Amino acid sequence: MNRRSFVKRSSISGLALTLAPSILLSQKTEFSVLELMGKEEISLHGKDINLRKEAHDAFVAMKKAAYSDGIDLKIISSYRNFYRQEAIWERKYLKFTEEDGMVPIDAIDKIIEYSTIPGTSRHHWGTDIDIVDGYRKVDGDVLVPEKFAEGQPYADFKKWMDENSKKFDFYLVYTDERKRRGFKYEPWHYSYAPLSIPMLAAFRKKNILQLLQQEEFYGSEHFTSGFVKTYIVNNILDINPELL
Repeated sequence: MNRRSFVKRSSISGLALTLAPSILLSQKTEFSVLELMGKEEISLHGKDINLRKEAHDAFVAMKKAAYSDGIDLKIISSYRNFYRQEAIWERKYLKFTEEDGMVPIDAIDKIIEYSTIPGTSRHHWGTDIDIVDGYRKVDGDVLVPEKFAEGQPYADFKKWMDENSKKFDFYLVYTDERKRRGFKYEPWHYSYAPLSIPMLAAFRKKNILQLLQQEEFYGSEHFTSGFVKTYIVNNILDINPELL
């Protein structure tokens, strides 16, 4: 399968929507398209942390607090640029279509159970983290919801985060709310709200449908307008309401 060429797009700025009054939000409310899509270099801080300065400082404070309670907050993933997300997407797409024999639409539906379309990931922003308890030795994939349940290796981590993460402005993104659609429950994915709320608001102001239709990576030719609109509603916006 031949790889298709990528066309670079110029950035556009825009204002964020009205923000939640209960959180002290970042003063910056203008973000370019390239920045929001992970195509623009941003200043990242901390060895093995890689977050924007404000989010980095809040995470370090939260990590210190967790240490005192016997929890080692270990980052599995933080900032990912567009091209890293594109590589993840294409690896999964090729596996599902070529190795597993799925038709493209079914492969895409399978991918978006947990992985975002390149250019739409919250990990592009330098505000979101996937974290576990580094003190726990767990075999295989650590980012499995069942491992965070009562009696499982990350149960104490889950309890600590439930009780303390909001004190540091980190909020669970994809909750286990029964009626929530889109990405499946991710008890490891937290977002630094003072920055990610205005960034999501700015992203909502962009023409996401048009942006995705301009991209060219494996599977993108199957993105109909109906699919993208549903993806926006379910996967981008049906998240923890405290992050809207």
